[in-house]
Amino acid sequence: MPNTAVRSLRTLVRVLDDLVPVPGTRLRFGLDPIIGLVPGLGDAAGGILAAVLLLTAWSVGAPGVVLLRMAGNIVVDTVVGAIPLVGDAFDFGFKANRRNLHLLERWQAKPAAVHRGSKILLAFLILALLALLIGAAVLGFFLARWVLSRLPRP
Repeated sequence: MPNTAVRSLRTLVRVLDDLVPVPGTRLRFGLDPIIGLVPGLGDAAGGILAAVLLLTAWSVGAPGVVLLRMAGNIVVDTVVGAIPLVGDAFDFGFKANRRNLHLLERWQAKPAAVHRGSKILLAFLILALLALLIGAAVLGFFLARWVLSRLPRP
């Protein structure tokens, strides 16, 4: 990625995630959690701004697994951020934009290692999702069986 693109992304990430220091701490926050306070529109706007990093990564040739990992960070930030109060607190700590910039920079420095790590993480996430789906199906089966056993017989 050309230096101007990296500089622009770093500036965007700083504005979105790290613009303002919290006095007396090492914590910082940016516009992302602030605009996230606007119900509905704030988290959507933050997700759209975060997509700039994803599109830049795509334009410089980042592999699909890295792009999926970046998109996952954006989805988690947007979905959890939309939950009132909990999401607002989450926005201050998760920093999807910072994570995605770091992932992109690591991919540029060591593409094979990040590609492999992303594949492993995505495989784990797919297995976890399958386990959740199977668990939900089994729980639903036993719950339905229990409810049916409690119904009066004719």
